Order: sequence, then structure tokens, then C-alpha cells
Amino acid sequence: MTLSLPQIFPLGLDGLLVRFGQVFTEAANARALALHDALQDAPPAGFLESAPALAALHVRFDREVTPRPEFEAALHARLAQLAEAPTSAPNRIWHIPAAFGGDEGPQIADVAKRAGLSAEKLVAQFCETPLSVLALGFAPGQPYIGTLPENWHMPRLSELTREVPRGALTTAIRQVVLFSSPSPTGWRWFGRTAFRVFDLGADTPIALRPGDGLRFHAVSGSDLAALDGSAFGGARLEVRE
Repeated sequence: MTLSLPQIFPLGLDGLLVRFGQVFTEAANARALALHDALQDAPPAGFLESAPALAALHVRFDREVTPRPEFEAALHARLAQLAEAPTSAPNRIWHIPAAFGGDEGPQIADVAKRAGLSAEKLVAQFCETPLSVLALGFAPGQPYIGTLPENWHMPRLSELTREVPRGALTTAIRQVVLFSSPSPTGWRWFGRTAFRVFDLGADTPIALRPGDGLRFHAVSGSDLAALDGSAFGGARLEVRE
């Protein structure tokens, strides 16, 4: 039997999981983000917080304010309202300088070969593609970014890269991860930014929000080095009304 979506499941004593798909799709992710935004804008009684994943939303509530059955009913009502709402373009767009290839992205040749492009055309296609933050996870503030064109649908590496640096741009399965700290990874490393997506000493430690738009702009390795330590690593936030 095929179950209709979305589905709502209990998650711990004070949580619910709203699932919009069994696997990631752009449509499932968009619906998860739409519910997340709606709950921030007009929270139902008892709402504490929500955290989007690639195809689901974790919602926490205060059981002493609103019992679980009533809060779940409020979620169903909100989902019914959103089913009729049009999708909207992101009102926050980050413009992020990035360097590609060489020491900043040593696996770019493999990425380009698998994408069927030269390294130069790969970078151009990447920078021309409107992208957005699909979810934050794995490490504080670390974004999963998508969705890239179909020719970027490539598997993960068969062996881990021992470590990529903070700011590394890595790719697999038509998505990108921008690393918030040095880490091992099975994704292919093709570029780097100076953007600190997580900075504990900043006024806003987590810079990105799920649903933010991203536009990458190619710079040289020397230009990127000059941006290290500057505010947001040279990234600029465009806010649209």
C-alpha cells in the first residue's frame, strides 16, 4: 500500500517528524522549507522550534501548552493551507567568491570528466546555476546545497579523502557541501571559499538559513587568500523585499 504524503510521525517526547518524501526531491524539500517558514512566521500554540532536513521537517512543541493530538491537528491544518500557497523565490541571496582547481580544488579534473565538461566550463556552469540551501547538517551551520544540473549526478568516492579544509566545496549526487570545518569526506573536492558558515564568535554564529539563495563567483587563488579573515570571506548578502 502506498501511503499519502506528507506523513507525520511521533519523534521523542516533544517532537514530530513531518515527512514529505522517502528520498530527496526538489518538491519535497520545497514543501519542508515552506512549512518551516510558515511555523516561524505564525507559530501555533506550543510551538518551540523546527529544523528542516532534505525531505522532512523536525518540529518540537511544549506538551504542557498543547497536547500532542491538538498540536498534530494544528500541523495538519497548516499543511492544508500551504498546499494552495504558491512557491516563492528566496528573499536572501548570498554572493560568494570561490576559487576552483589547484590547491583549492584538487579533484576538479575528476568532477569535470564525470560531468562531461572541461574544468573551465564546469566552473562556468556551476557559477551560472541558481542554487539554494537545502538543509543544514552534519556539522554546525554546514549547508547542503542544490540542485545542480543532471550532468553533476555523480556518485560519492569509493574511499574517503582524509581531510578537506574549512570552506571546501565538494560535490556528489547533484548537490554541494560547503564545509564549516576541516573534515574527511567521500564527496569530490573541486573548489574553496573563504566564507565562514559557522563562526562561534560572530553575532550570528550560523550565517546561512535553509532556503537562502546562493550565487558563486569565480576568483583566483590569490584573491581568495586575500579574503581569508575578512567579514564573511568576501561574501555579500542581498536581501530582496
